[in-house]
Amino acid sequence: MPTPFDYSNAPYPIRDDIAQAHREAWRRIAAPGAWWNGAERVAICEEARLARSCSFCAERKRALSPYSVSGSHSSSGDILPTAAIDAVHRVITDPARLSREWIDELAAGGVSDAHYAELLGLVVAIASIDGFHRGLGLELEPLPSPEAGEPSHYRPSSAKPSGGWLPTISARDSRATDEADLYEGLPIAPNVIAAMSLAPDSVRLLKLLGAVHYMREKDVGNPTSNGGRALNRAQIELVAARVSAINECFF
Repeated sequence: MPTPFDYSNAPYPIRDDIAQAHREAWRRIAAPGAWWNGAERVAICEEARLARSCSFCAERKRALSPYSVSGSHSSSGDILPTAAIDAVHRVITDPARLSREWIDELAAGGVSDAHYAELLGLVVAIASIDGFHRGLGLELEPLPSPEAGEPSHYRPSSAKPSGGWLPTISARDSRATDEADLYEGLPIAPNVIAAMSLAPDSVRLLKLLGAVHYMREKDVGNPTSNGGRALNRAQIELVAARVSAINECFF
């Protein structure tokens, strides 16, 4: 069986730490999580890929309101509840029109706030890895085979309402819990990191990939640091800001 993310024949030199992080992300995606089993987690990633060519998503994107269009998504099967498929597709194709009310509607469809936080972490991971491949003209890596096992149903007791759409763990509340590693001792948890902390492993997956695609969390707050990259910090932030704008990122 070929080694996943073998970049030895890539048209550009690719750092070893990027390949290692991608392989580790694949391993984590395939394993059971807190609220989704391995097969469901891989299916979430497959839906994220299908969303980019989903005609229903394209039609809703063009509409004045996504609720004015009826239809069904191009989907891979019946592993996931309908609400989960819709969530994945909307996060990928129309993120600017998501809302707190929409999050509440997901719960009625069997996708709780914690289910959504884990789902979101998987969508972010597959989007960033696939985006890396598309940007370099590389074929997408085949999705991993799911591992057996059941979700842990772990919900951190330190997650509390904080004004966002989901309960989150503050930097202060994380220090004496199993989530002490999430923010690496930072006095304040950046919102973009804390947003998925209801599913702590989603934050850990984000950090794993962010450290190689961008820079380590502890380096971000230092405007003179470029994380040892070939680009200087101003160039890094220019690229990051442009990508965020194209992706209609809230932050």
